[in-house]
Amino acid sequence: MNSPICAVLVYVPDVPAALDWYQSAFRGAVRRSLEAFNLTYLEFNGVRLEIVPADAKLSAGSAGTVVYWSVDDFDEALRHFLQAGATLYRGPGHVEDGKQMCMLRDPWDNCIGLYG
Repeated sequence: MNSPICAVLVYVPDVPAALDWYQSAFRGAVRRSLEAFNLTYLEFNGVRLEIVPADAKLSAGSAGTVVYWSVDDFDEALRHFLQAGATLYRGPGHVEDGKQMCMLRDPWDNCIGLYG
């Protein structure tokens, strides 16, 4: 393994609505398509956010791994995600070097971590 995270898959019951929500929550995310695979995803700072249909094997929700996104201004990022419709799930809490972290839930109960 020789690179940082390249893709995060988010499982949701409504892909078009979730693509819209994630594009507004992750400011600057660009919508891209892989026509051959019938996949539309978001490109955000070199990471692919792949919003994909939930199914019997992988459902939407907060039962698994959480990706924490590094933010320059924690309070502003938290405020932005809350205004976009996320809900606070855990934290915020203070961690090393005066930083904070928290976990938010998207409208489909998937978790998003903020760290900064």
